[in-house]
Amino acid sequence: MARVVRIFKTLRNHWKKSTVGFCLLAYGSNWMYGKYCDNLLRRAACQEAQVFGNQLIYPNTTVKKATVFLNPAACKGKARALFEKNAAPILHLAGIDVQVVKTDYEGQAKQLLELMENTDLIIVAGGDGTLQEVITGLLRRADQASFSKIPIGFIPLGTTSTISQTLYPQSENKVQHISNATLSILKGETMPLDVLQIKGEQEQPVFALSGLRWGSYRDAAAKSTKYWYLGPLKTRVAHLFSTLTQWPQRHEASILFLGPTERPPEEEAKGIQVRPPLYVRIYRRLAQYWSNPKVEVPVEVAPEPWEEAQLSAVELSISTQNHQPDLARQMDSMSICIEPDTISKSEFISLGVEKTHNPLLCPKDAQILHVSHCNVQLPEGTAGHFSIDSEEYDAMSVEVTLLPRKLRFFCHPSQKERFTQASPAST
Repeated sequence: MARVVRIFKTLRNHWKKSTVGFCLLAYGSNWMYGKYCDNLLRRAACQEAQVFGNQLIYPNTTVKKATVFLNPAACKGKARALFEKNAAPILHLAGIDVQVVKTDYEGQAKQLLELMENTDLIIVAGGDGTLQEVITGLLRRADQASFSKIPIGFIPLGTTSTISQTLYPQSENKVQHISNATLSILKGETMPLDVLQIKGEQEQPVFALSGLRWGSYRDAAAKSTKYWYLGPLKTRVAHLFSTLTQWPQRHEASILFLGPTERPPEEEAKGIQVRPPLYVRIYRRLAQYWSNPKVEVPVEVAPEPWEEAQLSAVELSISTQNHQPDLARQMDSMSICIEPDTISKSEFISLGVEKTHNPLLCPKDAQILHVSHCNVQLPEGTAGHFSIDSEEYDAMSVEVTLLPRKLRFFCHPSQKERFTQASPAST
């Protein structure tokens, strides 16, 4: 008992050291417990993957080949370690022939896709930028019609992984989120997603899954990294300084657009036509031979109903419906959000902070157009930049075309079931 009393007296006499020691002990214990929980998640995921690996392979069946495009620079240089620790063991235990292609510089994935040979799966391990490069390189190929049918898996390793919110259930635990994404690839459920084709006047097209942004919110967010020393206030300060530099902020452009298009039936739903019997085919041939020749009447093709709009906005965004897809909808369209330039400085700052978490957020007072094709004409000498799937491009006049259900992505079964249920107002 006397020894315990002496210990408490020592702790009381050296209360500063005791406080620091307790804080370090609590932090270390919490860190070790987190590592222990992460290891349990990895073990459970590997055991689930082992079930796929134990399945029998028939002699005439080849092992699935997966090509992984890994960006080691994603997540501030931690992507390689995250992939090798959390995703690679799951893929190997499932019995997949994995070929990892690491990118060394920006834009390399586009070049590598042009040289890629046949593969069963394409897996993108990185963030929004890596995914945008891969789909751009894939759809630029001369044989993109066949290669675009290859299912794509996305392992979210980057700082921004927007499309993962659609494909997988959200989780604050990084290990669990990566494991769920990798296991979803093994389960084989896929979801069709729309793609935007963005083409400048003299450049090759760029393809996007989320959308395009042009305006003051994008510019202020790009400058917020300069104020890193302000911590959580950096975004608010960047938008504040943006209002002091120029106000009101207007971005003028002209838009030509077409309305939504009717969704054609999927190939799987068309079914296989049964060949009629021989006597039916003979009768049709004879009837066609003896009947009078049909005079083809030229049909005038009605001109497409293009509409034009002049805009003056604080920001313009063109986005797909991939953030909340309705797989049962009957009309295909992309959304154009034109945000009014009549807002106050305080509203600009508060909405800019919200857009850091949801870049394609469209306020209630904005004008929304649902279109399938549009041309954005900028005035000559327009400076600034576009943000296409979080990647920066020079601002210019562009032609944006919606490619509905162009690519199929592996997804969690619960997410597919959720988006397959059509809402009562789906169109």
